[in-house]
Amino acid sequence: MNAQTDSSAPLAGILVADFSRVLAGPLATMTLADLGARVIKVERPGTGDDTRQWSPPSSKTGATYFESVNRNKESIVLDLNNPDDQALARELACRADVLVENFKPGGIEKLGLGYEALAQENPGLVYASISGFGSGGGRNLPGYDFIVQALGGLMSITGDHQGDPFKVGVALVDVLTAKDATIGILAALSARTTSGRGRRVEVNLLSSLQGALANQGQAYLGAGVLPKRMGNDHPSIVPYQLLATADDPLAVAAGNDGQFARLCEAIGSPELAVDPRFATNSARVRYRRELVPLLEAGLSVAGAQTWQDKLVSAGVPAGRVASIGEGLEYAEKLGLAPTIAVHDADGAIVGHQIRHPITWTPPLPQRTQAPPALGEHTHNVLSWLRSPRTGNTDDNL
Repeated sequence: MNAQTDSSAPLAGILVADFSRVLAGPLATMTLADLGARVIKVERPGTGDDTRQWSPPSSKTGATYFESVNRNKESIVLDLNNPDDQALARELACRADVLVENFKPGGIEKLGLGYEALAQENPGLVYASISGFGSGGGRNLPGYDFIVQALGGLMSITGDHQGDPFKVGVALVDVLTAKDATIGILAALSARTTSGRGRRVEVNLLSSLQGALANQGQAYLGAGVLPKRMGNDHPSIVPYQLLATADDPLAVAAGNDGQFARLCEAIGSPELAVDPRFATNSARVRYRRELVPLLEAGLSVAGAQTWQDKLVSAGVPAGRVASIGEGLEYAEKLGLAPTIAVHDADGAIVGHQIRHPITWTPPLPQRTQAPPALGEHTHNVLSWLRSPRTGNTDDNL
């Protein structure tokens, strides 16, 4: 089982018990799997992870939502309300290096799988808990990305200044939380190499969102400025926005005065770069409304693709608004190899996915196991769990 595991992978030999579902937890565990860990995903009988039913769209092998965050894993089915299955789940946790769960706070403890109980038998366990609003006052609040985007302030700065607040076009808070969880798990594993002990890592969607507010959050804390929705404008840089051309809008990011001067030269208006209203970035921010129409007048003589080519050649960051497909094609053109083929147990290609974004030198072995069918590995894994422990997570596989 898991023939693609390679001893040279960074997390080779690490066993992850994945009791998570939907997005944040499964994305964190898929990252660990991509890096060589063996991930055993525990799913409910009959339905499995909620996202197995979140379709359309679907590929020929299942819901694309589920597939996006579950490659390189083994799936087993356990009824955690059944005492016998509870015992098997506990056995898995006691053999694991890492456990990831996103039950509502307090829920997994009722099943005998809480950190305090497991750490007594498995003191090296790194135990990661993911919630919506933490284990304190928000413990009973359901953690949905959309709600956290609203309550956490992200929607208040997303959208046109005269329009409604908008969510980001992907469940970004779940993704950010997954990355925070992964960082915490890796740090805890590193600390374990010297202490010999694991620890509990807790992350929540609200804290991950607020940790990602960066300059917008510090504008409020450091200067008392409450950021507002600005559409595609930037509060501190001009131009750093979409500008109209003869056809489609063009993203332009002149992050310094030199880039702005080259932009003005390229559009045939070099005088703008020495105009006192626009000569410095702080001046451009003050006179944004006067500057933008002048830039768009220069851009109106050609289309977005033409301007992208010309401005990039001039050293001005610029790009037309592309679809996801066009974005992947662009990454491929740049040699970034954005996708991988995934394979079934027989080695046949069953689809393609976006690869893990880290590139390693020298290269790491690439794991390409397709997301598992529900319960695909139950028989073999449960046979292993019922066998005596020997200290090797790969025994009897």
